[in-house]
Amino acid sequence: MLLSSHKYLNSFYLFLPFLFSFGLLFGGCKQEAVPAQPADTYLVNSEKIGSYKPADLSRRLGNVNGVSLFTRFPVNVYKITYRTADATGAEVNASGAIVVPVTSQPVALLSHQHGTITSDQSAPSNYTSNSEVYAAGTVLASSGYVVSAPDYLGYGAANNLAHPYEHRATLASASRDMLRAVREFCKKEKVKLNEQLFLTGYSEGGYATMSLHKLLEEEHSDEFTVTASAPGAGAYDKTEFAKYILNGDQPLSFISSYLWVLDTYNKVYDLNRPYSYYLNEPYASRVQQDGTNAGIDTNPRKLFADEFRNSVLNGSDSKLLQTFADNNVYDWQPKAPVALFHGTDDDFVPFFNSQNAYDAMRKRGAEQVQLIPIQGGNHFTAVPQFALGMFSFFEQFREVPE
Repeated sequence: MLLSSHKYLNSFYLFLPFLFSFGLLFGGCKQEAVPAQPADTYLVNSEKIGSYKPADLSRRLGNVNGVSLFTRFPVNVYKITYRTADATGAEVNASGAIVVPVTSQPVALLSHQHGTITSDQSAPSNYTSNSEVYAAGTVLASSGYVVSAPDYLGYGAANNLAHPYEHRATLASASRDMLRAVREFCKKEKVKLNEQLFLTGYSEGGYATMSLHKLLEEEHSDEFTVTASAPGAGAYDKTEFAKYILNGDQPLSFISSYLWVLDTYNKVYDLNRPYSYYLNEPYASRVQQDGTNAGIDTNPRKLFADEFRNSVLNGSDSKLLQTFADNNVYDWQPKAPVALFHGTDDDFVPFFNSQNAYDAMRKRGAEQVQLIPIQGGNHFTAVPQFALGMFSFFEQFREVPE
């Protein structure tokens, strides 16, 4: 969950010079061979939308000192359309961006899940300056990754659908099917991939990354082997998060985003309750008319109906609680290394989401999981340190192309 966070994520290149001083451009450990992909075809079409030399990227990023250390390769950018499924299981076309380094050497594949966007223009496949992939994703590609950046459902080729905000299953499946399509694209275009797969994203992208990692390891281990993942500031514990919100008696700055999640679950899980069940008046009528960004009281005690609040807090609303449980993605045992980044002063997605994930995973025996608190960072100011740390973490494992 991240509003306009691309401005902060795109600024991570300001910190790139520090990476070189830590010697992070080198390293790598080999992974087992990736099994053959399924016979189904996912790629529908592809369109080249740009080619950029390292000097072009340096100019784009303001000629920041040290950028040239990371913009090693020219890159080609493509928009692809691919097949996936919506929340009902119906086949739909979705889209995303692929950023490919121009090199004859095999490179790693990196799946980058974007944070919350509120405009289709910010979708990766549109490749505007409002998109995370335009700066951060392109720098990663120029350093030697093939970057897969799914739009998700609700954007790009699937913009006729409502975005299923913070819905675990479709965020994961749209990202997985994009990876399948990217492999097909690379085979077709003779782009050499090595055997490594990295996953990352921040906020909604962090939650999508965790959801994707879990899906690949638990259901597609014969098809994908995750090398490492670095999710940042995701809302992994939906049950605890909902109780945190409904227990609150102080204004919450991002409550419209929480309503968006509630609205998604109400529809995706066919609860189809009226807003008057969840909200007091006049807010129920306002949201009914103007959507979740309508003028509302930001204090949960004043906004949410007492009966609804109490039913969640005392556990009697079993149907809604089951939707939260179905979207929890904190309590499982990853096999690949995971670095959980989170600002300790995050008032949008509280830090306990990453703490709970770390504790639950370690309890299950996942010793390769680490929690990296960003001290004093809020949901936005923590982004540059997340980006720096993510790059550093991945470089411990990556087979760097010559």
